[in-house]
Amino acid sequence: MDRDTAEPSVSSLPGQRAREWVDYHHERTAPSTYVFEFVWDHTAPAEGPFCTDVDGNVLMDMTGHVAAAPLGYNNPKLTERLAEFDLPDPAKIAGQDFYVASGPLDDHEYPAPADLMERLTDRSAHYGMDTVFLSNSGAEAVENAIKICYDHTEGQHAVTFEGAFHGRTLGALSLNRSKSVYRRDFPQISGVHEVPFCDDRACDADTCSCGFFAGDGSQLRRMIRPERGFVDPENLAYVILEPVQGEGGYRFPSDAFMSEVAALCDEHDLLLVADEIQSGVGRSGEFWASDHYPIEPDVIASAKGLRVGATIGRSDVFPEERSRLSSTWGAGDIVASCQGALTLDVIDDYDLMDNAVVTGRQFQESVRDADPEPVVDVRGKGLLLAVEFDTEERRDAVQQAAFKRGLLLLGCGEKTIRVLPPLDVTEREISLAVDLLTDAIAEAA
Repeated sequence: MDRDTAEPSVSSLPGQRAREWVDYHHERTAPSTYVFEFVWDHTAPAEGPFCTDVDGNVLMDMTGHVAAAPLGYNNPKLTERLAEFDLPDPAKIAGQDFYVASGPLDDHEYPAPADLMERLTDRSAHYGMDTVFLSNSGAEAVENAIKICYDHTEGQHAVTFEGAFHGRTLGALSLNRSKSVYRRDFPQISGVHEVPFCDDRACDADTCSCGFFAGDGSQLRRMIRPERGFVDPENLAYVILEPVQGEGGYRFPSDAFMSEVAALCDEHDLLLVADEIQSGVGRSGEFWASDHYPIEPDVIASAKGLRVGATIGRSDVFPEERSRLSSTWGAGDIVASCQGALTLDVIDDYDLMDNAVVTGRQFQESVRDADPEPVVDVRGKGLLLAVEFDTEERRDAVQQAAFKRGLLLLGCGEKTIRVLPPLDVTEREISLAVDLLTDAIAEAA
């Protein structure tokens, strides 16, 4: 496949083989989340945003595997580096006591978990973060983030935000305030309170429409007001938020909202957990989406584009007691950690955060210039992009019309499509994606 000339080429979706493979898959799998009947052929040509399905259709993937594939498919900048390593077996070593040779003076062949942790603390040093706990997934990263906050403060209460999504394990589910299907009838952590999340990126306290600012200050301020609020700030273990809400609809908060959160955390010495699982690792044009805002998180939960789960924070926040935090893979999966470390190197070596800013701006300007009637908003930071429609039905119709044209997109929120190109996406690829999207919108309209 020549990425410089590749374009979607579709005969029928799903094709005959894809239908057979999907039916075979569903004979045994539990019901879960399925968006498309799309079956990727990992043995067929694929590069960047382009991939091939089992019927030979070439598609343009703008889902980024929900931000878990920051470099797209078979990126040679990564695959050539991975090919250099003669990885051992077992490649996944259990437990904190089975260290992989990666001392600072060692001449080791490939980045090991300790090297990934060093890269993460380097990129989080401006928040004073110097400690990492690795895990498998984003939900585990969140679970460990809230565990260390409960341990550090001994508080019994927490604050989350309307529209939040933090994972599907029981602790993380207790913090979710998006779709009811995620947590309905499951046991909940007690003491979790919610306040509105900003849905107007240009608002201030006087023009707020989401309800966060109302009357004499914010709802969060009134909630934790000493002696007059209904949550004692001394009994508040943490405040957790996504700097940009993902499942909640790609909502980008205002500086006024974030400044109020930061001020209250500072005033009451509250721990702030930033869930950067979808928004982090350079996608927003900064390494952490938090870097765009006047907040200083005490703990960051990362995963997806990082290839592993990681809970990052200051050493004084983490428990000192042995076994208070632990996991079979707490020392890090060798292959995933290697991938994660090299992914960060590629992002740096090829200035991909700068590319995210330029191409993300191109996407927003191009869609706005096309001015499709059903589109009510186009927003984004870097390549964390969203197109909002007038109705949920229209959004769904656009998504299906795009699929027929070979363009893969994902919905979020009530009526929004998120767009997550590879961080090295080119101007040609953005133009092609915009053309396909606007054609799909015209059909749906």
